Amino acid sequence: MIDCDHKLPINRQCALLGVARSTAYYRPQEDNQDDLSIMRRIDELHLQYPFAGSRMLRDWLCRDGFDVGRRHVRTLMRRMGINAIYRRPRTSIPTPKATIYPYLLKDVFIEEPNHVWATDVTYIPLTKGFGYLVAILDLATRRVLAWRVSNTMDTDFCIEALQEAIARHGAPQIFNTDQGSQFTSKDFTDVLKAHHVQISMDGKGRWIDNVFVERLWRSVKYEDVYIHAYGTLQEVKDGLTQYFAFYNQIRPHRSLDGKTPDEVYFGNQPLPLAA
Repeated sequence: MIDCDHKLPINRQCALLGVARSTAYYRPQEDNQDDLSIMRRIDELHLQYPFAGSRMLRDWLCRDGFDVGRRHVRTLMRRMGINAIYRRPRTSIPTPKATIYPYLLKDVFIEEPNHVWATDVTYIPLTKGFGYLVAILDLATRRVLAWRVSNTMDTDFCIEALQEAIARHGAPQIFNTDQGSQFTSKDFTDVLKAHHVQISMDGKGRWIDNVFVERLWRSVKYEDVYIHAYGTLQEVKDGLTQYFAFYNQIRPHRSLDGKTPDEVYFGNQPLPLAA
């Protein structure tokens, strides 16, 4: 909105818009390459040892030759949106005053497509930065129904993925998430309510509730993201478009008796229990 070439001085433009002049002159700083290398390694370690907290990760990083302290590791973990998995009072921070819905999957047999969907957000390392990936997963068939990438952990890209999944495949009976701010927000839950979907949220400390999405992240990163070392979000989008087509259509899944997610989702095959 600020036009540096306009005849109206920048300070006057800022005054009319009600913004500080420092905002107009600010130029984003590139991410520190050392931090990006550390974050990439933290991501790898977190996938292998999800129980590791900042102290243990610091020790492993120091063994790998990174000069880093615990507080800096903790800061980077917050930027990445990851936490050590263990029993504790709080695992995700919901939106202030958000409604927390009960967990609905206890003793539920998930045997057919579109019975239960789940979602989560994960960190994606880039050559000169990082981004975030959200995916909507059908639990019975392990099919990725929709996904989006973003350079921020906001709610909009999660809503876009949800709306695409519903538009393409119809609404599920139950939608399960953790208590993260993206999924407890009114904008997100309103989409589910509009389609009469039962909302289920993981209990505090119940890391196992989202284990199927965590397994998906491991596959995505070790089979695609780490191999290709994407430089930009556009490269991530192009690469993941090909990967998720491979994941859904070609890659056999052991929990599906060697079938692909597409074969089970569209073929009405007898299914093993997903939960």
